Amino acid sequence: MNPLVVYIDLIFAANLVIDGILLWLSAWLVKIKVSWWRLVLSAFVGAMYVVMMFVPELSFLYTFLVKFGLSLIMLWIAFGFRSLQSYLRALGAFYIVNFAAAGGIVGVHYLLQSSSDIWNGILFTSSGGQAYRLKIGFWFVLALLPGVLLVFKLVHTSRQRRERLDAFIAEVTVQIDGVRIVCPGLVDTGNRLCDPLTRIPVMVMEASLWEGHLPATWKGKLTQTGADKLLLETDGQSFAWQDRLRLVPYRGVNRGSAFMLALKPDMVEIRLGDECFTGKRVLIGLDGGTLSGDGAYRAIIHPELIQSEAGEKHAAMA
Repeated sequence: MNPLVVYIDLIFAANLVIDGILLWLSAWLVKIKVSWWRLVLSAFVGAMYVVMMFVPELSFLYTFLVKFGLSLIMLWIAFGFRSLQSYLRALGAFYIVNFAAAGGIVGVHYLLQSSSDIWNGILFTSSGGQAYRLKIGFWFVLALLPGVLLVFKLVHTSRQRRERLDAFIAEVTVQIDGVRIVCPGLVDTGNRLCDPLTRIPVMVMEASLWEGHLPATWKGKLTQTGADKLLLETDGQSFAWQDRLRLVPYRGVNRGSAFMLALKPDMVEIRLGDECFTGKRVLIGLDGGTLSGDGAYRAIIHPELIQSEAGEKHAAMA
């Protein structure tokens, strides 16, 4: 029988890197600035603990209380103790990252297994019960961990970005001659698009929302044909909202001056959180494309429309 060879130095180095990555991601999760030397020292303590498992006399250290206590020490070394609340947040983040990494590795390992691997891992107890023996290679864990943590970071970043965006998402209701269109809208504080003559603010909406009420010849042309040409095409045609049409000049990003078709509504209502803003002094600009790739919003709200000076403000009804 060949003797079992264990390379302690490789195990120590691998665990040093793994603990360092887990601590760094925990600091990123709770937005704590951490010194690199504290991070390395904390990861060193964690890696030394793993090495101790090869010393039979220290087997008593492998209990839940000792492991939990070690994690408290590692966090204290890495992040310090600013306050109990900050420390508990870091502790929670550390275990969330660890559980996410462990769950991702086990999930990928199970996905790559064949049916024979699964059957070979099933054990039958003397009482008739069943158990499953999970054997994951050390190098498999080391190779997969960065990818799992990267996916976790990307998902969490995307969630944070969506939460920040949701704070500026409002429900928009536009009424024209009894036609009522409701859609989500994004409050764009950098939007300053107004009619140059009347200084009326312009709220941009996707033209597809009004598709059933616009001339059929406009379909698919708002992004290809100039708005002034489309306006000429309606001359002599039966279009109920002909007198509501406006041409609004604007300057696009990396583009010259252009015109946008706009409609004059009867009323616009914007519900943002617990507040509701209504107004009539607004134009609805028609955009032929898609304003948000994921459909989070279909209108861009002018910031003046959520100010009491631009319209009536009142509490939103539940």
